[in-house]
Amino acid sequence: MFDPTAFENIKVVIDGEIYDRDLSGEIKVVDRNDWINSAKLSRKYEICFTVSGYNEKEIAATLTLEAGLENLSAELLGSGGANPLAGCIVDISFSLLLRKEVQVYQSIQEELEDIWGKEREIVQSLQVSPLAESEWIKNNARVSFNRLVYEEQIDDLTEMIDYMIDSLNKLKKLLAE
Repeated sequence: MFDPTAFENIKVVIDGEIYDRDLSGEIKVVDRNDWINSAKLSRKYEICFTVSGYNEKEIAATLTLEAGLENLSAELLGSGGANPLAGCIVDISFSLLLRKEVQVYQSIQEELEDIWGKEREIVQSLQVSPLAESEWIKNNARVSFNRLVYEEQIDDLTEMIDYMIDSLNKLKKLLAE
């Protein structure tokens, strides 16, 4: 009998939770990708959403789940005990369209640190066309946990969606100032 991997189980639970919230009208799913890299034998899943009523080009959140060969093999070839590599990498990111104002970046950093904790790695990267005369730029703020997440933590991952929605609402408010 086929026993799904931790990656598959976590993906199904996250997918279900996010689509339930989409169905209820709380959020709107705007993109979803499920990749299998046959050269590296890895999996990657992304789901992107925004709060209902928000413009996804201005503000959106993405949850990324990844498992490499070492994670899959640790789980499938394990010797019965728990293997510390039998998990997935989870990253959260927020894409924001905002004006070129330095104080906004600091406010975004502080807001995300308040929500996700200072022990998380939060990195902002900007996408701008150097020849465009627009005062708007795209900011991608990524929250990394720098550790594997395991199947036993599925309930924590569903709670993470609440934190993502809270982050979207607070960032939207910050951008409106």
